Amino acid sequence: MNESNRLATASPSDIAAAAERIAGALASGVPCPPVRDLIGREDLAAAYAVQAALTERRLAAGASVVGRKIGLTSQAVQQQLGVDQPDFGVLFDDMAYADGDTIPFGQVLQPRAEAEIAFVLGADLAEGPLSRTQVREAIDHGVAALEICGSRIAGWDISFGDTVADNASSGAYVLGTERLRLDEFEPADVAMSMAIKGVEVSTGSGAACLGDPVEAVVWLARTLRDLGAPLRAGEVVLSGALGPMRPVAPGDTVTATLSGLGAVTVRFDEGAA
Repeated sequence: MNESNRLATASPSDIAAAAERIAGALASGVPCPPVRDLIGREDLAAAYAVQAALTERRLAAGASVVGRKIGLTSQAVQQQLGVDQPDFGVLFDDMAYADGDTIPFGQVLQPRAEAEIAFVLGADLAEGPLSRTQVREAIDHGVAALEICGSRIAGWDISFGDTVADNASSGAYVLGTERLRLDEFEPADVAMSMAIKGVEVSTGSGAACLGDPVEAVVWLARTLRDLGAPLRAGEVVLSGALGPMRPVAPGDTVTATLSGLGAVTVRFDEGAA
């Protein structure tokens, strides 16, 4: 059987080995080979089991969960990986940076930046139909955000299973300071420009994120509720990229400007000498 057709065959020992491989890369700062040889390319249950095992390690080490990120919201990226749905990862407290902060370059392995709209929830999304209307009402505000994606997998050589297992290739995130309620702006209509060292490198719009970033949150809310871990008031949701992500280098400054939501900036130090 072709590996791409492999379904739900990963054993508990394979899942544990995949988690150990990724944890080793995170601890050493040296990217590891893909884990699809252990869990397959498309075994969602196995990939999320690896992610859950790594989350438990982080929690045991003292980290706390502050939200979720949604990935693979672009149709082009879904087609590239041969999937028809987004994925999600966990946001931990030590991944958060403020507008204008400097991130140590080694903090995120193989960093790439993308611009997004982040939503902060004002109510739980645990009960009811979790309709678009209910989700919009639960969102307290939106804010411009930069996600610094990172991959523990060498060379970003990822399948769907690899990125899901690796916490949806998450690394760090930065929130802007301009907060707007959904009656003050329409996420699907937001225009985005991202620059590195003052040079525009990515453009896009809210419509690039599943047609509307709110729809991405609807998907996440229903998915997490079905998994028994619903979104809660106060959590941050990174709703997905508004345009292509770009690699960053030591010393880079990245700024994303989103119409209505203003700009958000982060810098990277020069790294180890």
